[in-house]
Amino acid sequence: MSDTAHRNQRAVLLAITLSSFLTPFMGSSINIALPAIGSDFRVDAVTLGWISLSFLLTSAMFLVPFGRIADIYGRHRIFIAGVWSFTISALACTVSPSVYVLLVVRLVQGAGSAMIFATALPILVSSFPHEQRGRVIGINAASVYMGLSLGPFIGGLLTHYLGWRSIF
Repeated sequence: MSDTAHRNQRAVLLAITLSSFLTPFMGSSINIALPAIGSDFRVDAVTLGWISLSFLLTSAMFLVPFGRIADIYGRHRIFIAGVWSFTISALACTVSPSVYVLLVVRLVQGAGSAMIFATALPILVSSFPHEQRGRVIGINAASVYMGLSLGPFIGGLLTHYLGWRSIF
């Protein structure tokens, strides 16, 4: 294998591992920030519940359709669109003027998350030879669970010291 191909594989692994960490991190860290969001926007517990639920429902609802769309139009194209929509919606969350804008932006963020998760594993599998697939799938799975595990801890620190908007 050439040095350029090896660098390309590492770049693919790094991009997918980072995005596979950030999406569950965002989903799990927001729960710690809900009381701060509630006091900032002066909303009730039911509305606060929709902030995290909207992300999860949208992610689950669009996972299979985006997987099919990725098969038709290209995995890399849908992955990049997912990363862009996730990133732009995260930035929009930081400047949300109301809880309702935050809810809509979280819906978009959930769709971006679905695009990322629908394409991440197929891109890894197609980018690495058979003998390396177990290792890269393990790295990807570890990054997902690290995001889920570290989300509440780091999200709590960020919320406490920098405010809830810093999570995004």
